[in-house]
Amino acid sequence: MMPGNMQGMMKKVQKMQKQMQKDQEELNQTEFTGKASNDEVVAKFTGDKKMTDLSIKEEAIDPDDPDMLQDLIIMAVNDAMDQIDQKTQSTLGKYSQGMPRM
Repeated sequence: MMPGNMQGMMKKVQKMQKQMQKDQEELNQTEFTGKASNDEVVAKFTGDKKMTDLSIKEEAIDPDDPDMLQDLIIMAVNDAMDQIDQKTQSTLGKYSQGMPRM
């Protein structure tokens, strides 16, 4: 490989790293909303998987069936996590495609 090519390649890598960092920051700022059963439970997260809000409708709270509420919360949280994972893959996955394996 010629020294000039190496320098050009390094610039491309640095540019790609900057863009990847920018995309990651944007993803972290994005709000994701996970929902369960007619929006009875709604969990909101940022792209870096921090919960920012959890709302529970009154009809989801049955004193005789606390397991139901737990299930709804789990469903809402998992829904949000799936969305974050899909968006992360579609946003950042392009950077790992075509990269040489180390």
